[in-house]
Amino acid sequence: MAARAALQRSVVSPAGGHRASVILLHGSGDTGPGVRAWIKQVLNQDLVFQHIKVIYPTAPARPYTPMRGALSTVWFDRWKISNECPEHIETIDSMCQVLTNVIDDEVKNGISKNRIILGGFSMGGGMAMHLAYRYHQDVAGVFALSSFLNKTSAVYQALQKNESVLPELFQCHGTADELVLHSWGEETNKMLKSLGVATSFHSFPNLKHELHKTELEKLSSWIVKKLPVETAMSNE
Repeated sequence: MAARAALQRSVVSPAGGHRASVILLHGSGDTGPGVRAWIKQVLNQDLVFQHIKVIYPTAPARPYTPMRGALSTVWFDRWKISNECPEHIETIDSMCQVLTNVIDDEVKNGISKNRIILGGFSMGGGMAMHLAYRYHQDVAGVFALSSFLNKTSAVYQALQKNESVLPELFQCHGTADELVLHSWGEETNKMLKSLGVATSFHSFPNLKHELHKTELEKLSSWIVKKLPVETAMSNE
């Protein structure tokens, strides 16, 4: 099965020593190099840190139901782009296993799970929430940009039975998003907060389904706050 093969990855190495990692997942139909280039275009530079490696995996192409079964680089399938329908849990779970390999590779490189942040844009943010809150609750944090979870998400079901400390969620959403409604993102945030997740939610007026410079600057500051270089130094 193609999805079981190692994912292609675009990597931005830290300017200094590698002491933490961010795994950033692209939106549907995009690629790792594609979202990296988009971020570079918005920021006028790579999302780069002194001590943190940024990894952009590419989803394997698979039939995608919203595109009438055409092949697309998506993390999972879904019946339609809506928060009302059931999740396509089989494809979500199989991709969680594949992405676990990316996390494991970082751990083998000497980066502990609590020095790894998972996140993404749109579908990538939804994927990151499944990956972190259902399978890897010991990561340092999660971010979701223009993302949502379905109303009956398996993430909510998993957290109802949870008693451990959960990774913090950083969420951003444009108020003018017509593909993934701002209200879907807001509802996801409120639901996760009610289930014990420490969350922040940043609304961007007039922003559509896209990235914004201020949003990425806020994200960069949050990443450094969650993965400070001092902690890495003291652990040596």
